[in-house]
Amino acid sequence: MSLLLSFLLKLLSVVISLIVVVVTVIKWKHQYWANRAIPFFPPRVPFGNLQNPRRKKYSIGFHIKNFYDQAKKMGWKHCGLYFFASPVYLVVDLDYLKHIMSTDFQYFVDRGMYYNEKIDPISAHLFALGGTRWKNLRSKLSPTFTSTKMKMMFPTLVECVSLLLDAMVEKSVQIDIKELLGRFTTDIIGSCAFGLDCNTIKEENSPFRHYGKKVFFSTKLRTLKLTFASSFPTLGRLLRIRQVSSDVSDFFRKIVKDTIEYREENQFSRPDFLQMLIDLRKEGAEISLDEVIAQCFIFFLAGFETSSTTMTFALYELAKNHQIQDKLRDEIVQVLRKYNDEITYEGITEMKYLDQVIEESLRKYPPLPFVTRTCVMDYKVPHSDLIIEKGRRVILPILALHHDPQFWPEPQNFDPERFNDQNKSLRQQYSYIPFGEGPRFCIGKKFGLTQTKVGLVALIKNYEFSVNSKTTNPLKMAANTFILSAEGGIWLDSKKL
Repeated sequence: MSLLLSFLLKLLSVVISLIVVVVTVIKWKHQYWANRAIPFFPPRVPFGNLQNPRRKKYSIGFHIKNFYDQAKKMGWKHCGLYFFASPVYLVVDLDYLKHIMSTDFQYFVDRGMYYNEKIDPISAHLFALGGTRWKNLRSKLSPTFTSTKMKMMFPTLVECVSLLLDAMVEKSVQIDIKELLGRFTTDIIGSCAFGLDCNTIKEENSPFRHYGKKVFFSTKLRTLKLTFASSFPTLGRLLRIRQVSSDVSDFFRKIVKDTIEYREENQFSRPDFLQMLIDLRKEGAEISLDEVIAQCFIFFLAGFETSSTTMTFALYELAKNHQIQDKLRDEIVQVLRKYNDEITYEGITEMKYLDQVIEESLRKYPPLPFVTRTCVMDYKVPHSDLIIEKGRRVILPILALHHDPQFWPEPQNFDPERFNDQNKSLRQQYSYIPFGEGPRFCIGKKFGLTQTKVGLVALIKNYEFSVNSKTTNPLKMAANTFILSAEGGIWLDSKKL
């Protein structure tokens, strides 16, 4: 008994000593911004300026917005934060933002997004890669997202519209619009990326929908692990932390591999994203199978989730504002009349008010509330004595900028006229960046906007929407998601026209 007690006391002593050492190291690291004479928000051990996962009130985007708003009130152009013990640089001033995203891009090529290629190759996609690998891959993929390629894919997008409208016939009240649109965009991406009929609109639990949703479902533990790995990537890889769970990775790997083998064996070709990657390999581009799978994976995720989110919030605002909804419907009907009442690529490009509605939705509800960059070599901030050191992470707060009353009077109001030609010409550059800006702007912007337009045109032409009482008023954003999402969902009622 005495030996056991002695062992437990020694173990307790070791644990206490380790805790003291860890806390001391964290407190020492928390002196970083104070030693550089930059304004900062006081951190707490162990989370720094992050929220305690057990008492999380806001999504990370709104949490960062709160810091931005406070910094703006105090007249700061930039400030320091801490993610755990890791110092993070938050940009407030638009001129600094412009330098980081565009003017001095060579210092901030990398996003600093965590991935673990050794055990999780699907996570090493274009969005996450940095340096020369990103530059080479981006140059190879850019030609696949031209207007010409979008026109080639357009008939495939329109084919999915009939399935969406069939699903709408079965519903009239209490439509979980995000779920329905998520299934619609899953079918589009499945067809345009892989050439497969995902059948998600008809089968709610199709494998594509199941695994697509699983990527974005985040438990508190998973969020904590990924935040930790992002702050300490070397340690994250050492601990074998995965960005994507193994079952999701296995599913997408099998889909892409089987589809490539089928097309090669049967000499089959179709105008989709996967075929463009296959053709690149045939033309001698050095793209491995793992890289092809990773690019298909991110194209699928980014395509279905961000577009369905944009359509969801747009329809919510249209359902609240019937005058705007009616004006948009009038434009849609008038333009479609010129094209035999069919949705065409040329037709949707003529819908200027539709553009304004989507742009205002992306302003108020940017799917990505912020993006990051990592400094790849020491950088002196213009008109400042501050040196951002190599390896330091930088946060570019999209949501905060889009809700800044300096740039957007009464930012909580939904007003598509902010984006008419006159007001666009008056807008401050970099105050509106839903797709990022500079060399790392979203490569899939054209595709995402195109499928968003197709979905909205089909629905608004055929249905009148209103907000169902099941939708929380005012909307509250879910705390445990990175992509903006309404807590409790958005529920709409529809009336067939």
